[in-house]
Parts: sequence; C-alpha cells; structure tokens
Amino acid sequence: MAKMYIRHKVADFAKWKVAYDEHEPMRKQFGFTNSVVFVNSQNPNDVLSVHHNDSKAQALKFTESPNLKEAMAKAGVVGVPEFDFTE
Repeated sequence: MAKMYIRHKVADFAKWKVAYDEHEPMRKQFGFTNSVVFVNSQNPNDVLSVHHNDSKAQALKFTESPNLKEAMAKAGVVGVPEFDFTE
C-alpha cells in the first residue's frame, strides 16, 4: 500500500473543496481507494490531502497527469504543490 501526500496552498478552501470533490472519478481511475483532507488550523487555505493506492507507480502517473494540473488550476491552487510518498 502506497500513500501519497499532497500539500498546497489554495486561494479559497471552499472553492477548492468543490473542485476536489468533482475530481474524485479521476482519482478512482488512477487506483486511489481512500482520500482524506486536512486543513491547517492556523491557515484554512493550507491543505494536506492523503491518498491510498496499491501502486506507487500509478500514484506517480497521477501526479504527472495533465488532467490533475488542469483540475488544480481550476480549483485555485496557488504555487507548486508538494508531493510525498510512503509505502
């Protein structure tokens, strides 16, 4: 089991969350089975999401997907997201 952690800043959490929820079918398409979102208690626009996948290679493909980049732009992600993995 691989876990992918994505941390990024967003312009508006409420707007981001709607776009994030709409992107669920794409996460499933890449094999993600569970996702959890955490918000920094000091800054609600600082977001950490954790995603479970059976394959780190598949998770990495997701991070390189043009669809993900478009979804993040639409959601109001500010700056470059940080991706980390554990197995």
